[in-house]
This record gives sequence, C-alpha cells and structure tokens, in this order.
Amino acid sequence: MSIKNKITSLKIKLTTSPAHRAKLVKDNLGVCIGEGCEVYSGVSFGSEPYLIEIGNNVRITKGVNFITHDGGVWVLRNTGIAKDSDIFGKIKIGNNVHIGINSVIMPGVSIGDNVIVAVGAVVTKNVPSNTVVAGVPAKQLKTIDEYYEKNKSRIDYTKHMNPTEKKDYLVNKYGAR
Repeated sequence: MSIKNKITSLKIKLTTSPAHRAKLVKDNLGVCIGEGCEVYSGVSFGSEPYLIEIGNNVRITKGVNFITHDGGVWVLRNTGIAKDSDIFGKIKIGNNVHIGINSVIMPGVSIGDNVIVAVGAVVTKNVPSNTVVAGVPAKQLKTIDEYYEKNKSRIDYTKHMNPTEKKDYLVNKYGAR
C-alpha cells in the first residue's frame, strides 16, 4: 500500500463525522455515493470498491461489509479447474436505505429504495423497495408501512432537540439517570 493510500485510509478511519467519511470514501475509494449519505466507522468496501453504487440518503452503520467477489473461487483455482478465475458482482444500493450494524452485502445484490437492513443481516439476494429485511440469509420481514404501524406508538420525536433536551426528555420518560 502506497503512502498516499495509507494516509487516505487513516483519514477515513479517524474522521468522526459519518457525512465527512462518506465524502472521503466517494473522493478516494471510487465508490459511487449519492448526496446526504453517512458512513460510520469500520465499514469495508472490499477489494473492488468501484463496483459499489450507493444512492442518496443512505446510512451505512458500523462494521458493514460489502463483498464484491466470490472468494470461494480460490478453491477452484487451486484445483486447476478454473485457473486464473474470479467471480465479481456489482452492488447497488437505492435511495433512503439504512444498513444495520455488522451487516454483509454480497456480490451482485441490488437493494431498492426505502429499505431497512437489520443488524447482522447477510444480504445474498436482491431486496425490493419499501421493505425491511433481516436474518442470515436476509429475508423480508415486513413492508416499511407495516414497520411504521408496528412502531408508531413507540416513536419519540427528538431529532429537533439538542443533546441536553433529548437527555432530559428520555430520563423523564424512562426514569433513567
């Protein structure tokens, strides 16, 4: 790895702003990233980041792994069946997508718009728009509308609050200290 690449990697790792990290990834790794995106720490864009396309308003949380090739071909190469071979797949993420902590997105997968990928999901197949997926392998749990209906009584509208107001609100609601 060149000095320039090491410095870039260090900048991406050390930045505390998910929005700034998204810009660094876009500008330096070759990932196609839209507007309003957030990339949290520990995200791996794999060895072919230029095969990843991410839409607008996408949040990629801590520890997500994008896999753009099938490492199992290594066995085929070593048996001589498929010498010098590789299998690659483009990954495409739509708009307004949340990808939960430690999820894995496999090669050749497309994720639609308005999708929630739950924590730890392994996405091996395309995900339609307006859905929530979870599990290993990831399966559709519900639609976005069903997710809202299930959770609307639990929603706290705190995004407009400063940290002190939010803490006071939550301590009051939950009796926490």
